Amino acid sequence: MNDTNIVYPNLFQRNRKKLINLLPQHALVCISSNDLMPRNGDQYFPYRQNSDLFYLTGIGQEKTILILFPSHADEKMKEILFILRPDETTEIWEGQKLRLEEASQISGMANIRYTDQFEATLKDLMVLTSNVFIDSNEYPKFFPEVKVNEHRFALKMRKMFPLHTFSRLAPLLWKLRLNKEPEEIEFIRRASQLTGNCFRKILKITSPGMFEHEIEAEITYEFARNGCCHAFQPTVASGANACYLHYRSHQQKLEKGDLLLLDFGAEYKNYASDCSRTIPISGKFTPRQLQVYEAVLRLQRHALSMLVPGNTINQVNDELNHLAEKEMINLGLFSEDDLLHQDPQNPLRTKFFMHGVSHFVGLDVHDVGSRDEVFSPGMILTFEPGLYIPEENIGIRLENTFVVGYPSYNLMEDIPIDPDEIEELMIKPK
Repeated sequence: MNDTNIVYPNLFQRNRKKLINLLPQHALVCISSNDLMPRNGDQYFPYRQNSDLFYLTGIGQEKTILILFPSHADEKMKEILFILRPDETTEIWEGQKLRLEEASQISGMANIRYTDQFEATLKDLMVLTSNVFIDSNEYPKFFPEVKVNEHRFALKMRKMFPLHTFSRLAPLLWKLRLNKEPEEIEFIRRASQLTGNCFRKILKITSPGMFEHEIEAEITYEFARNGCCHAFQPTVASGANACYLHYRSHQQKLEKGDLLLLDFGAEYKNYASDCSRTIPISGKFTPRQLQVYEAVLRLQRHALSMLVPGNTINQVNDELNHLAEKEMINLGLFSEDDLLHQDPQNPLRTKFFMHGVSHFVGLDVHDVGSRDEVFSPGMILTFEPGLYIPEENIGIRLENTFVVGYPSYNLMEDIPIDPDEIEELMIKPK
């Protein structure tokens, strides 16, 4: 339901120019699209473009390849985009594919060719260079069991041109993708707005007796009717399920007196938002739930105070770990004496506070960027502290998406988070 191709050619032209400025002399860049991922039988999962390729072209169609060769003497050979050749039979089944002029309009590139012309073009260019940059997904937690297209493409390139030097493109694109252009910030702002609108509806309809999957269905519907989709598989977790960080089953009935944890976000024009909220299913927090909620909210608000240029995610994590320990003592989860005698290799807090509190957001919900990356204007990231007490059926996480700047600001400022406001919005008309 999300836009497959978006027409902002100036954005993609600027992105390519930034990359070209980082390349050594006479280097060639080659990036291939993602696979169509098989589901079963003759069915595929919904297609999602390689984020790096989309960042440079705006093209969301499969079987797309980009070549950048800025040192070529012929101006039209400096940038070449290859797209799938339209096939009448395929289009009868799947709908119309991009035409050359459409791909040119979207990407801002003049030289558009068909993918079946790629190898011949590549061979002509490779004799003019010895240094080739190839893309790969280097996200630290990404360990696919299958060889995805980028891996197969790299192996094929090395086999075809064994005497060339191949270099990693990912570090250069990581550097560029971290700091967002104004259009990118606007896409994520809009995604955040749509997420907030959806949350307000969820507050109105949530009640005991519903099922988790009904809430998920409402989120999906609200996103779809606004021309967007899920940025990631959402978490809709009630009661004890909220203590599982990425709970996915969504089959449990909502029970009176329990909490409902939502971790979800809209994707708008391929850019993600990420939001977490925790609400009382019956419409009112119990005293203990409110006590834990307010502790998490204090952590959330303190994290924002640390969102300043010069800090890092690791610094935020370290400070919030320390503050979370104080909150846990106040909540009676352990004592100061317990803290003094804890095993440093197995801190007491990890039983109730077991994940990091921040990550970058962009074309991917867990976007490029390390925990040691120094914050600078234009970066977008989340803060998501949480406390999880399985013995009490309490799992609370609160997450907002922020832009680093002078000052930094909250893209989800208008999404209800204060407990009094949440309770008020959940009052059902008589």
